[in-house]
Amino acid sequence: MRISVSSDMDEPVARALLGQLRDRGHEVMTYGALSPGGDPQWASCSEAAAREVAAGSADQAVVCCWTGTGASIAANKVRGVRAALCTDAYTADGARRWNDANVLALSLRLTSEPLLKEILDAWFAAEASADAEDRENVARVNRLDDTRTTP
Repeated sequence: MRISVSSDMDEPVARALLGQLRDRGHEVMTYGALSPGGDPQWASCSEAAAREVAAGSADQAVVCCWTGTGASIAANKVRGVRAALCTDAYTADGARRWNDANVLALSLRLTSEPLLKEILDAWFAAEASADAEDRENVARVNRLDDTRTTP
């Protein structure tokens, strides 16, 4: 799988994330502080990683900032992106299963390396639900993109 990764800081957990993804056999594209010369501002690098998903040049993305909140907000502004801020494995599983999330947002402050592994295990093990109600909710969220106006 091809995964775009952004972080506004070159923190140990961000480096561990890159290692974990590569160890799992994923092709990783980096943005922000993880990419030499990249724009480390959380809004900019999160947008760049999310745009890769929206364009289809990445299957998924992982966006990081100190709390994870700003990264998730920026990623969710990109049409076609469903970013979920996950602080535990249960939330990561639910985000993939019920929300068909295609971008994982992480907090550099709250995510330890053992917790990172648990979150990634759950994220990659889960698949989007085939339940009609779940699919309709995802479709409704996707239709919200159609109501956005371009500035």
